[in-house]
Amino acid sequence: MTEVTAASGTHAWRGIAAEEIDELPKGLSLLLRRRSRALLADLLRPHRSTVAMIAASIVIFNLAVLAGPWLVGIAVDKVPALISTKDPVPIIIVVVEFVVAALLAATANSWFVSAIGTMGGQVVLDLRQRLFMHFQRLPVSFHEKYTSGRVISRQVSDVDSIAGLFDEGLDSLVSAVFSMIFIGSGMLLLDWPLALAILVGFVPLAWLSAWFRRESAATYRRTRDTIALVIVHFVETFNGIRAVQSFRREPRNEEIFGRLNADYGRATKRSMRLIALFFPGVTLVGNLAMGVVLLYGGFRVMDHQMPVGVLVTFMLYLTRFFEPLQDVSQFYSTFQSAAAGLEKISGVLDEPPSVAEPASPVALPSRRPAAGRELRMTGVTFGYRDAVVLPDFNLVIPAGQKVALVGATGAGKTTIARLLARFYDPDEGRVLLDGVDLRDLSDADLRGEIVLITQENFLFSATIAENIALGKPGATRAEATEAARAVGADEFITALPDGYDTQAGKRGGRLSAGQRQLISFARAFISAPSVLLLDEATSLLDLPSERTVQQALQTVLAGRTAVIIAHRLSTVRIADRVLVLDHGQLAEDGSPQTLLQAGGEYADLHNRWLTSLA
Repeated sequence: MTEVTAASGTHAWRGIAAEEIDELPKGLSLLLRRRSRALLADLLRPHRSTVAMIAASIVIFNLAVLAGPWLVGIAVDKVPALISTKDPVPIIIVVVEFVVAALLAATANSWFVSAIGTMGGQVVLDLRQRLFMHFQRLPVSFHEKYTSGRVISRQVSDVDSIAGLFDEGLDSLVSAVFSMIFIGSGMLLLDWPLALAILVGFVPLAWLSAWFRRESAATYRRTRDTIALVIVHFVETFNGIRAVQSFRREPRNEEIFGRLNADYGRATKRSMRLIALFFPGVTLVGNLAMGVVLLYGGFRVMDHQMPVGVLVTFMLYLTRFFEPLQDVSQFYSTFQSAAAGLEKISGVLDEPPSVAEPASPVALPSRRPAAGRELRMTGVTFGYRDAVVLPDFNLVIPAGQKVALVGATGAGKTTIARLLARFYDPDEGRVLLDGVDLRDLSDADLRGEIVLITQENFLFSATIAENIALGKPGATRAEATEAARAVGADEFITALPDGYDTQAGKRGGRLSAGQRQLISFARAFISAPSVLLLDEATSLLDLPSERTVQQALQTVLAGRTAVIIAHRLSTVRIADRVLVLDHGQLAEDGSPQTLLQAGGEYADLHNRWLTSLA
C-alpha cells in the first residue's frame, strides 16, 4: 500500500496507511495529518449551523460562569457597608443576579452538551457508512493486500475511538478552551499586574503540555497500531481455523498472539505513565500559581492597592482556570486515540479506486437476449508488482464463442479472467467488449454484461431465493424459481426443509459444494449476461456433482460468449476453441479435436488427464 520514492528531495505518496506514518519523513507526516483534519472538516460541514449554535451557547455559558465569581467579589466588598446600614437589598440584588447567571449557565450547558452528543452520533454514523461504501468500491487488488483484520480494525476499532471523542467529553474540551480564554481575559481586565504574575507559571506549564502532546501523539498512535495487529492476527487465525487445527499450528499462533498482545500492553502502559506524570504536574503548577496569587495579592490588599473582593474573585477565577485545564489534559488521551484512528481512516478513504468509473460512460450496442458479445484484448501488458504476467497479449473471441484456457499454473489464465471482468485494468493496451473499452463502461453496464464464476461460489447468509436473486436485484420469486429450474437446481432446493426460504448459512455452509455451484449458476442465469467467465468452476466437485453442473453449464452458456478456465479437461469438451497458455503467451490455438490430432501441448495435457482418471 505504501509507495514512497525519493526524487529531488521530495516524496511521492499514494494511499499511505497510518500504520506506517511514524516511519515517514516529517514533511510527509504533516501532510497526512492535514489529510485527517480535512476529513474531519468534511464530516462536520453538513452540521455548520449546529456548530455555530453550539459555539454561541458555549459563549453564553462561559459569560454566565464568568459572572459568578465577579458577583461574589462584589458581595464581599459590600459586606462592610451592610454591617453599618443593615440594608439587605444590595446583597439580595447580587444574590438574584447570581441565581440568574447560574440558571443561564445550566441551560446553555445542557443544550450544547446534548447538541454535541447528537451531532457526534450523526458524524460517526456518516463516517461508518462512508467507510463501508468506500471499502466496497475499492478494487479486488486493494483487498488482496489489505487484510480483512485491518478492514475490521478500521470499521470497528478506529470508528469507535472517534465515537469516544464525542461520547467522553468533547463538550468538556470545547467548554474548557472557551473557559480558559474568557477567564484569562477576565483576570487581565480585573487586575493586570496580578494576572501577569500568574503568567510566570505558564512557562513550566507550556513546556509540560508540549512534552505531553509530543510524546502522547506517538504513544497513542502506537497503541492504535498494535491493537490493529492483534485484530489482524485474530481474524487470520479463525478464518484459517481448519488449517490451524489440521497442521497443529495452535502453539505458533498463540506465540504470535502473545507477542502482539504484549506489544499492545506495553504501548498502553506507556500511555498510562505519561498520564501519571502529566496530570499531577498540571495540578502542581496550579497550586503553585494559587500560592503566588495569595502571597502577592495579600500584600496588595494590605497596601490598599486592591479590594479584598477582587482578590476573592481572582482566586475563584484561578480555580476555574486550572480546573478546565485538567479536563483538557484528561481528555487528551481520548483525543489522541481518536486522532490516530482518524489518520488511519482518512488513509483508506484517500485510497483512489484503481478501477474507476468513467466520467462519461459509453453505451454498448443493443443485443438480443441470451446473446453474446465480442471480446478483444489488444496489446495488453499486465503484471503484479514487478512480475509481468501478460507481455503484449492479443486475443479476439467472437460473439457467442466458448473458449477454454488451459496451461500450467502461473501461465496467466486467471489474470486474463480478472482483466476481462475488470477487477484490474491493464498496465498497457485495451480490453474491449463489442469494440468498447471496458474503462469506458459504467459499472452497472459492465456487471450486467460480464459475470465471473469461480470455484469459491460464495453464498451470503440469506435464503436460497435471495442468493439466486442477487444476480438480478428486484427479481421475483417466480424468476428465481425459473432460473433454478433451468440449471437443474430446483429439485434439491424444493427438497430442503424450507425450500427456497432455507437459510444458506455462513458462506453457504448448509449446502454441498455441488449445490452451491448450482446456486451460483442460477444466479448467473437470472442476470442474463452476454459474457460468462468460469474460473475453475468445477474443480472442487466430485464426478457425479461435476456431471450435474456440466449439464447446467450447457443451459447457462447457450448463445453466450464464454471463457472457461479448467484443469479438469472434461469441462473443456464443451468449448468451441482451446487456447494453451505458456508464460502469458499463446502456445496453441484451435478446436479441441484439432489440437488433439496435432499432438502438441494440449494433447499431452489431455493424455495426462486421462491417465489420472485410470
